[in-house]
Amino acid sequence: METIFDKFNLKGRSAIVTGGAGLLGRQFCMTLAQAGAGVIVADSNQEMAEGTALSITARGMLASACQVNVTDPDSVSRMVAECENRYGDPDILVCSAAMDPKFDEAHHEQLSNAFETFPLEAWKQALDVNLTGMFLCAQAAAKPMLAHERGVIINICSTYGLVGPDQRIYEKPGKPAQFKPVYYSVTKAGVLGLTRYLATYYAGKNIRANALTPGGVFNNHDGIFTQNYSSRTVLGRMAKQDEMNGALLFLASDASSYMTGSNLVVDGGWTAW
Repeated sequence: METIFDKFNLKGRSAIVTGGAGLLGRQFCMTLAQAGAGVIVADSNQEMAEGTALSITARGMLASACQVNVTDPDSVSRMVAECENRYGDPDILVCSAAMDPKFDEAHHEQLSNAFETFPLEAWKQALDVNLTGMFLCAQAAAKPMLAHERGVIINICSTYGLVGPDQRIYEKPGKPAQFKPVYYSVTKAGVLGLTRYLATYYAGKNIRANALTPGGVFNNHDGIFTQNYSSRTVLGRMAKQDEMNGALLFLASDASSYMTGSNLVVDGGWTAW
């Protein structure tokens, strides 16, 4: 008899994770591999992708690095072909690659991102990566998914795709004003639109599309930002780096087989107020 644990088993399945060497991407790759999938760690940074893949294979699981530019259709096609060659047609696509300005100590010199002076080229670049890149990856992966009549697409969103940024949390006494830039909210809202479109477009094709919306994840942020952010959540803290993994595995596996066109929010209660 099949148990609930069997529904989370991904043995024999293949997965692609774009942004696979990023803060959450690394977690997603490890999670899918632990569940039994062969994982393509796809990232613009080849060295970091190889490091992530090595950390997985060193534990006896299946992973391979692939450098990808998600804005280039040829590069995306090569990524899908790499999955087909190593682990078979992709069963799971996780679109995690995105431009996301950071507010940890390592990025304290970044520009203010004020709306009134935000550069047009930066706006265009962000749209290209955060939305067009997701479009191209889904388009390329959907073709083999259609051929073998099975597939799961998971697009990574953000609470700022649901609500406007609280710019107050980026304020620091005696420091110049910094803002979460306009492109982030706009592109993440677009992620939800793309996800719903894919879900309904592939109705009856056994291809499911859902979004995962993480809240803020702690990554060596300074005490002021951490307190500012934490005070806005119901749980009173930022997320740990592994606290999106359960939701990701749920969406990737048969445990969510009756779920498509939805958005799974894991934000510590940020959007519940």
